[in-house]
Amino acid sequence: MKVSLSWLKDYVSIEMEIQNLADALTMAGLEVEAVSDRYDYLDSVVVGRVVKISPHPNADKLQVCEVDVGKRIISVVCGAPNLTKDMLSPTALPGTVLPDGFILEKTIMRGVTSEGMLCSEGELGLGPDKSGIMVIKPSKSVGDKVAKALELSDMVVELDLTPNRPDCLSIIGIAREIAAIQKTNIRYPDISLSESSDNISDLTSVTIEAPDHCPRYAARLLFDVSIEPSPFWLQDRLMSVGLKPINNIVDITNFVLMETGQPLHAFDFDNLVGNRIVVRTANEGETFTSLDNKDRILSKDMLMICDGEKPVAIGGVMGGLNSEIEVSTTRILIESAYFDPVSIRKTSKKLGLKTDASHRFERGVDPDGTITALNRSAQLMAEIGGEKLIKGIIDEYSKPVRRKTITLSTKNTNRLLGTRLEQNEIKELLESIEFKIEKDDQKYNQDKLGVIPPSFRVDIKRPEDLMEEVARLSGYNNIPATFPVIPAEDRHPAKQLTLRERIKRLMIGSGFTEVINYSFVGKQSRDLIELASNDPRRRLLNILNPLTEDQAVMRTSLIPGLLGTMHRNISKQVKNFKLFEAGKIFISRGQDNLPEEIEMLAGLWTGSRFDISWHFQETDCDFYDIKGAVERLLYGLNINNPEFIVMPVDSCNYTKPGYTAQIVSENNLLGLVGEVSPQVLNNFDLKQTAFIFELNLHNLSTLIPETIQSKPVPKFPAISRDITMIINKGIESRKMLETAENFDEELVENIQLFDVFEGGHNPAGKKSISFRITYRSSKETLEDDLVNHIHKSISERLVKKFNADLP
Repeated sequence: MKVSLSWLKDYVSIEMEIQNLADALTMAGLEVEAVSDRYDYLDSVVVGRVVKISPHPNADKLQVCEVDVGKRIISVVCGAPNLTKDMLSPTALPGTVLPDGFILEKTIMRGVTSEGMLCSEGELGLGPDKSGIMVIKPSKSVGDKVAKALELSDMVVELDLTPNRPDCLSIIGIAREIAAIQKTNIRYPDISLSESSDNISDLTSVTIEAPDHCPRYAARLLFDVSIEPSPFWLQDRLMSVGLKPINNIVDITNFVLMETGQPLHAFDFDNLVGNRIVVRTANEGETFTSLDNKDRILSKDMLMICDGEKPVAIGGVMGGLNSEIEVSTTRILIESAYFDPVSIRKTSKKLGLKTDASHRFERGVDPDGTITALNRSAQLMAEIGGEKLIKGIIDEYSKPVRRKTITLSTKNTNRLLGTRLEQNEIKELLESIEFKIEKDDQKYNQDKLGVIPPSFRVDIKRPEDLMEEVARLSGYNNIPATFPVIPAEDRHPAKQLTLRERIKRLMIGSGFTEVINYSFVGKQSRDLIELASNDPRRRLLNILNPLTEDQAVMRTSLIPGLLGTMHRNISKQVKNFKLFEAGKIFISRGQDNLPEEIEMLAGLWTGSRFDISWHFQETDCDFYDIKGAVERLLYGLNINNPEFIVMPVDSCNYTKPGYTAQIVSENNLLGLVGEVSPQVLNNFDLKQTAFIFELNLHNLSTLIPETIQSKPVPKFPAISRDITMIINKGIESRKMLETAENFDEELVENIQLFDVFEGGHNPAGKKSISFRITYRSSKETLEDDLVNHIHKSISERLVKKFNADLP
C-alpha cells in the first residue's frame, strides 16, 4: 500500500518529520517498508539555459540548440514552437527515465548529435501541457536540479499491512491513524450533491438473489456523460500512488477506491439489458469474458453481477468486457457494494485473478461506507464532467451487518498488557480512532467500558482485540519490562550441546568453516559414496511427500553434503577451503519405527595447505594436514594419545586404500581420516583431490574427561636426541612410536616423529624415518653421558625389533 504525503495532507495536518512518522506508524502496527520521494526520477533533469539557436541543416521543423547545463554546454535538437534564446527550461540528460517509461539516451537526429532533451511539463509529469517547452523563472540557477529549483518533493510511504487491517487500505485510513498518533483531528471530504428531477427508481432496479454472498448493493445513475482525460490534479493523485490514469470516469472510481478503501465499478448503462442489475451466483461451467479480455470458466459458488439476461461482472473481482466504459458511453451506472469476504477470496483464488478490488473485498470493507463512497464518486463525476446526476440511490441491504457492543475490563487489560492505564486513558485512546464508548452507569462501572467498534474496523470482535488497540496506541515501547516472580532454576546445559559448541570453536580456531546442509538427501547419495551392500548406512528412511527427488530420504552420512558443497564452491572458482559439519545421521529401522540417530562430525580439506601469501609457497594439502587437524581437535578435547591405524582395503568405501586410517582411542573406534577415492570424486564431478575425516560424537564424548589434571612446571632443563633409521616401507611409524614408548624409560618425556623420506639413496622398498626423543628428570639436571647411554639403548632395541639399518 502506497500513500503520498501530499495526498494525506488533504485529510490531516502532518506535523512530524517523515522518518519520525515512519517510525511512529511502524510502532502503531503499520510496518513501513520504504520511504521515497516520488520526484526522484527528476534527479538527472537540470535547469538549462538556451545560449544559441541554429536551424537544423537537414530538417525544416527542427532546431539545434546549445544549452548551458551548469558544468558544460551541450547540443540539443528540439522542435518546440516556443523555443527562445536565453530561456530557462528543464533539460533532461542521458539516462533520465521519464514518467511514461521512456529512457533518454544520447542520439543522432538527422545527422546532428543531441545530448539531452528540453522538456514540456507534460513530458515530466508536472502538468497537462505538452504543446511546448516548460519555461522556468529567470531567477533560478542554471545547473540546479529541477526538483530543487521548483521545490518539488512529495514523500511516498510504502506500507506492509497485515491482513486484519483492511481499514488502512485507503488514504483516509492511514490519515486516521496519523491523527491518532499526533492527537489531532481528521478532515473528511465534504460531499454535497446537485440532483436532477428524474428519479432513479423509475429508470433501473437491483435484485439480490444471493444475499449470503452480497449483503448490500447500492447504485447511482449519471446521464449526459462525456468520456475525456481527467484533469491533471486527479491524474497526479493517482500517479503519486502508482496508478495509471485512463479516463475521467475510471479515474474517479480509482481515486475513491484509494481515498476510502471502497471498490467501485462503473457500467455502461446502455449496455445493460433491461437497464437493471441482478446479483446471483454463476451457473456451473458458465463462461465469461473479463475486462482483461480473457475467458473465465465459472463455478456455481462464484458471485456474478448480471443485467436482465447475462453476467456483466465477476462480483468484487473484475468487470466484464461487455459493459466497460468506452468513448461513446453517455450514461453510466455506478456500483458500490459490500460482498462476503470468504466468497470473494474463494472466487479470486479459483480464477487466479488478483485485483485491487478483490484485495480489499476479501479482507472486508466497511459495510456502512458503501453509500459514502458512492456519493463521493457521483459528486466528483458531476463536478469534473458536468454530468447529470439522477436523483436518489438504490440501496438493497437485505442482511444488515450489526455492530455489537464489546465489554472491556480495565483490570484485565492492564493485567494482560502489563500496564497501569486508567479507565479514562483507555477511553481516550479508543475514541481517538473513532470507537464509540457507551455511557450507561447502571450497566458499566469504574472497571468496565462498553465499546462499539466503528463499522470500518471489521477485525474487532472481542475484548482482546480492543486490548491490542490500547497497546499499540499507548505505544508498545511504553509497556514496562517485567520479569517472572518465580525464580528461574539453574541447570546445566545438555552435555551433547555443550560438546557440539566446544567442537565448533576448536574447528573454527583451526581455520575450518562450518556448513549446514539439509538432513534430507536424494536416494542416490549412498551410491555416490560407494557404500558396500552390507553397510548399515544403506538403510534409508523415506520421507512422506518430499519436496523434490533430491530431498526424498534422511541422510545416513555427512560426507555427500560436504562433497556437494565442495562442488558448488569449485564451480564458483573457490578452490581452497576447509569445511566441517556437525549433525545427525539417521539409520532406518523400518518405515514404521523411529530411526537410529547418531551425532557425527565430518570435515573436508581441499586445495592449498596455506592461504595464498607472499611468505608461503603454494603447496597442496595432504593426508597429514587433515590428520593434524583431527589431532588438534582431540588434543583440545583432552583426549590424549589417539591411534591412527591403517584401514583395511575392503573397508575403504569412499576413501583411497593406503591413504586412510581408522581413529582409535582406548579401544574405541572414533572414526576415520583419509583421502577421498577417485571414483567418489568422479561421482560428484570433482577433479580436485580432497581429504576428509569422520568422527562419531557419541563415542567421542565418553572419552572426554570430566576433570583436568595438572602437573608442576619442570624445574630442570630437557635434552633432545634424534634417531634416524631405514626400515621396510610397509612398517607403520606409529608402531615404532608405540614400541619406543613401551620401553618405559623413566627419563623419556616425549617421542616425536619429525621426518619420513622415501627414494633418494634409500634402497628400493625402504624408507628413512626420524624421531626426536626428549629426556628430562624431575630431580636433577641430566648429564650427556647418561642421556647418550639411554638413547643408544633405545636405538639398538628399535633396530633389532624392526630389522632396521642406521644410515
